[in-house]
Amino acid sequence: MPPSLASAAPDPTPARQDEANSVSDRSLAVLDFVTQAEAPPGLMDIAAALNLPKATASRLCAHLEARQWLLRHEGDRSFSPGPKLLSLAVRALQADPRQALRHELLSQLVARLGETCNLTVLDGTRVRYLDRVETHWPLRIQLEAGSMVPIHATASGKLFLAHMPAARRAAILDSVELTACTANTLTTPEALAQECARIVREGHSCDREEFMRGMIAVAVPVRDAKGQCRATLAVHAPEARMPLAQALEGLPHLKETAQRMAGLLF
Repeated sequence: MPPSLASAAPDPTPARQDEANSVSDRSLAVLDFVTQAEAPPGLMDIAAALNLPKATASRLCAHLEARQWLLRHEGDRSFSPGPKLLSLAVRALQADPRQALRHELLSQLVARLGETCNLTVLDGTRVRYLDRVETHWPLRIQLEAGSMVPIHATASGKLFLAHMPAARRAAILDSVELTACTANTLTTPEALAQECARIVREGHSCDREEFMRGMIAVAVPVRDAKGQCRATLAVHAPEARMPLAQALEGLPHLKETAQRMAGLLF
């Protein structure tokens, strides 16, 4: 008996599976390239780097942007990691088995400086505490690991702003409300641009009672192998107990710990 047409027809499942795998692989390649680029790449940069036709790269980027894996900047139409990708990166770091080693480094820094220290990463348009070790003093601010703080009013947030491309910084400042947390908060893009220039020159960032009245902070970058600021390390304290000038004296310890921390992050 001759085989039926149905049984003779080729099974399309393997072909569809191969196509799905190809799309997944290409999407992951796009995300990998965007996260490693020194500056937010445009569509043609992505297509050229991955040897993709422009139309294919456009479809992939549009798909990833629609699902918030990528963020497209209105000014120059370049791409950077989107909210979903940044949140995934934070969760991956929190689940990293090296977290205990990073926490021990923070504890050693707190013992040296005598005040609360924290490790932060950028999560979308806000700053997330990846880890934090409290001082022993009873007067302190309780912010647990995982807490989010504004990007424009904190030492760590301003450090991230200072080290990102101008187009991305402008896009973020245009999308967030520059709320005055205290009388000292910088609430205009112009003031923040001047502050970012100073931060780049000096290599560190300060919170001069801009987030909370009576609280100061100093932050330094934690850089990856390419020298990009991927995280920040900061000390903060009540100004009455540790004036900003005294906190700045701890910069050598902050920078040394930041270098060691980079080896446990990247």
